[in-house]
Amino acid sequence: MHENNHSGEELLRIREMIIDDLSEVFHIGEELFTAEYSQSLYRTWDEYEITTLFNSDNELCIVAEQGERLLGFALGTTVKKHNSPWKYGYLVWLGVRRELQKLQVGERLFKEIVRRMKDQGVRMVIIDTSANNKPAINFFMKHGFDNIQEHVYMTLNLSRRHKKKAVKKHERAS
Repeated sequence: MHENNHSGEELLRIREMIIDDLSEVFHIGEELFTAEYSQSLYRTWDEYEITTLFNSDNELCIVAEQGERLLGFALGTTVKKHNSPWKYGYLVWLGVRRELQKLQVGERLFKEIVRRMKDQGVRMVIIDTSANNKPAINFFMKHGFDNIQEHVYMTLNLSRRHKKKAVKKHERAS
């Protein structure tokens, strides 16, 4: 059932992702999570990421649609740590088509996934993003996230030979 507004346009609807959405969600993510945008997200965005979350926590895999068109998605999971009374929600991916960003689609997806996490007993939601992704940081801060922790992300390309840097004598002595 689609809702219509007074001008006859179909309204945005948030719903649980179904198997027929997997391909389109993947392609939206491919457009968003590029190597130019973020090396780390580009490396981890793949079809297995979506199918794994869909198979393990499908109630936390949601999409925004208008008519027959998918506008964005949110994919999450929950984590229960051993010896901890707390259950954590992890918002793994939140993506909205570029041309539709700033139109409240991400906000609607975020609010719905948080509502679903609360229903599952989650007491804290965790997200991560690149330290230079200012729009995402601002979005999440606007929604109450704080306690920003920076972490170091490093890579080692095993297909290239690495030369060890020579240690100067005076550096060794200190």
